[in-house]
Amino acid sequence: MAVEAKICGLTRPEDAAAAAAGGAAYLGVVFASGPRVVPPARAAEIVAAAGGVPVLGVFGSQPVDEILDIAAAAGLAGAQLHGDYPGQDAARLRAAGLEVWRVVRIAAPPDLDRLEGATADADAVLVEPRVAHADGGTGVSLDLAVAREARARLMNRRMVLAGGLTPDNVASAVALVRPDVVDVSSGVEHLPGIKDPNKIAAFLEAVLGPSAIS
Repeated sequence: MAVEAKICGLTRPEDAAAAAAGGAAYLGVVFASGPRVVPPARAAEIVAAAGGVPVLGVFGSQPVDEILDIAAAAGLAGAQLHGDYPGQDAARLRAAGLEVWRVVRIAAPPDLDRLEGATADADAVLVEPRVAHADGGTGVSLDLAVAREARARLMNRRMVLAGGLTPDNVASAVALVRPDVVDVSSGVEHLPGIKDPNKIAAFLEAVLGPSAIS
């Protein structure tokens, strides 16, 4: 099974170009909260530098109309929904032509029960650790036993694994969990929002090599 990689939390066009050149299948820009938030104009520059690699916007509380406006202004290919968006919001975004990833944040095994509801009107379900007062990019890892259970519950759905992934641990996470996509942000940075091209290259090499083994 081939696993794809997404480089998220991009704030500079040159980092987007490096990720695209290295083989990333998706890129991400943040509109939710935190040190990686970019305005739509900068997101458009990142989209232009991506060379056709789809760029998803990460949203936390914006209403659907605002998401659609930002997506149009920046040229986004999709929306990654971290807030409490109902299925009808996801359906509306998909109807507008956006790829939609719905996010389930897990702090304890009972949170896995939320996975089934997240599959409605979603192209993928992203699973990451729930950290208080943070929407992602914390570098905290999801317990891999919990991640494996999430994979089992999402067996017939597209699953994205995020949280604490680095060039050093992503290959083992892929081997144990077998997600469809791995998503990294802080794990390839030297400062929040400032990516390290060597870490990007090492992460993508770790994913695209071992993940090609069926």
